[in-house]
Amino acid sequence: MTNYLTREATTPDLTDEQWDRLLEVRATDPTAIARGYATRRRPEPLLSTKRTLFLVAADHPARGALASGGNPMAMADRRTLLARLVTALENPDVDGVLGTPDVIEELLLLGALEGKVVIGSMNRGGLDGATWTMDDRFTAYDAASIAACRLEGGKMLLRIDDQDVLTADTIEGCSIAVSELAALGLISMVEPLPYRFEDDGRRTLLKDAKSLARAVTVASGLGTTSAFTWLKMPACDDPEVVFGATTLPCVVLGGVPSADPERDLKDWGRALVQPTVRGLVVGRALLYPPDGDVAAAVASAAAVLHAAHSARQI
Repeated sequence: MTNYLTREATTPDLTDEQWDRLLEVRATDPTAIARGYATRRRPEPLLSTKRTLFLVAADHPARGALASGGNPMAMADRRTLLARLVTALENPDVDGVLGTPDVIEELLLLGALEGKVVIGSMNRGGLDGATWTMDDRFTAYDAASIAACRLEGGKMLLRIDDQDVLTADTIEGCSIAVSELAALGLISMVEPLPYRFEDDGRRTLLKDAKSLARAVTVASGLGTTSAFTWLKMPACDDPEVVFGATTLPCVVLGGVPSADPERDLKDWGRALVQPTVRGLVVGRALLYPPDGDVAAAVASAAAVLHAAHSARQI
């Protein structure tokens, strides 16, 4: 039987002291989390001095999406996940993290979020593989807790399937969240993804320009104001059309990693040069690279972001 939780010697790990301390605080001092939120040194401004934003994403486990590459349990090992996140955040080009409360609080306790941008993930209810997967209801941070925890903003998933009535509830929930965050002066990072329900029961992400541009326009109009709204969109074959459908600041979504990391980098690079694109948000593709070298994968992505931004300044 395959042991999918076995850690490879070449991948990042926490020391036994770090891990034991984290478990001890979790069990004996729950108020340490509130203290961590209250004393965390926040970044200023949201965009780095390079005028770009580079975040690592770690909200997949809360939706039950644990697979990466050929390992269906890749993100199930919390110690390794946290070690990979800490390694990524140690790169000075990484501005911060996007995650659910459990992951954010563990990184707080590990001291990994000082001076970093933190975006709280809000709706994780559409579990991966569930019959109700399109019901992306809000089950994590809300606007009030994001403000109380002194985070920089909230992220929401907006999967759009014209054949699924649950999409309407998600649109309404995201609209309310955008309005509530804006009223508090906080960023909304909306991830609108068009889907199609297939005859065999699968749902396919549509990455053609027409579908993605339509999703952009729907997300842009959510809430009582778009003043604080950012969009998180996948790379695609026609980024000029997709990212040209809005004036809102956008970040490129890393998405599900392919078997070819170099191809992923090239796809991101084509999107990153678009005028509305301000940065990159990547999770599994950087945290679980095929060779296990998280630091190198993060550095390569940072170089692509820097090159794209420099090209736009010429």
